[in-house]
Amino acid sequence: MRTAFAYTSARIIMFGASVLVLFWAGARGILLLGLALLISALLSYILLNKQRQIIAAKLNGRLSKVGQKAGELSQRLDEGTHAEDEDAGDDLAAPEHAVAGPGEEEPVLGSPQA
Repeated sequence: MRTAFAYTSARIIMFGASVLVLFWAGARGILLLGLALLISALLSYILLNKQRQIIAAKLNGRLSKVGQKAGELSQRLDEGTHAEDEDAGDDLAAPEHAVAGPGEEEPVLGSPQA
């Protein structure tokens, strides 16, 4: 967090310094802001490269941890799905009610059996 704060602060300071220099040079209005943004972006790209790489490495580390946790969750969900499929397969293999023989009547659901 400290690195990101320092990087952001440095970008703001570079923009402010660019605005001041361009103002003293005679730029005004939209031209002043546009040139200040362009100059400060180029300067920060060159001068703040190390801080940007540090921030990127930290973000990649966090994202890899999140990706790893997501992979573990996906694996657990797949295992649960396979377990449910096996339970459903067992239920289909062994029916709970008896099947009527060739000379018997088929029982009707919801009717009392004798």
